[in-house]
Amino acid sequence: MTFDAEAKMQFLFALRSKGVTDSAVLEAMERVDRGDFIQGYFTDRAYEDMPLPIACGQTISQPSVVGVMTQALQLGPRDKVLEVGTGSGYQAAVLAQLARRVYTVDRHRRLVQAARAIFDAQGITNITAFTADGSHGLPDQAPFDRILVTAAAEDPPGPLLAQLKIGGIMIVPVGQSDAVQRLIRVTRHEDRFDYEELRPVRFVPLVEGLGKD
Repeated sequence: MTFDAEAKMQFLFALRSKGVTDSAVLEAMERVDRGDFIQGYFTDRAYEDMPLPIACGQTISQPSVVGVMTQALQLGPRDKVLEVGTGSGYQAAVLAQLARRVYTVDRHRRLVQAARAIFDAQGITNITAFTADGSHGLPDQAPFDRILVTAAAEDPPGPLLAQLKIGGIMIVPVGQSDAVQRLIRVTRHEDRFDYEELRPVRFVPLVEGLGKD
């Protein structure tokens, strides 16, 4: 299956129907072929609005959730972004269309290596991918204008909040189980953090430490 004109039209219609209305985000998601980030049995479902399994027991989020989270970041072209949870690399590739620099981190070396190969093959030069414990962020690269977390934490992680610039925004799923999670937008001010609940979601848990693969 290829991302042809008809597939793109249906794909973008599904995004708009789920609340993705920002034209820059829609254009970025039209440019990034989700099919490039899915291999094996599920390749023929790449353009459906559904999460799909990938290696290491992880998932690639459904496109509408990628769109909603990207839209909620309110990205600017000069922004430096941290993504926690590289996964397939699809979300990072979308972010790279809209931001100056994307740093993405995953606890699974296998996923990071596969994502790097796709970024290199597509000539995406503004993404740097690391194998590391994402719950601690990337202190050496901080602070960040925007932080996107693609795994659910019980609370917004303190180390990530500390790496957010004043005026910066973090999007993070919060919840103690995969049945009850909420997507939260955190905005950092000089003297406080503001928290806004956006919508219910379901993500894999944010796990500390490195994976075995």
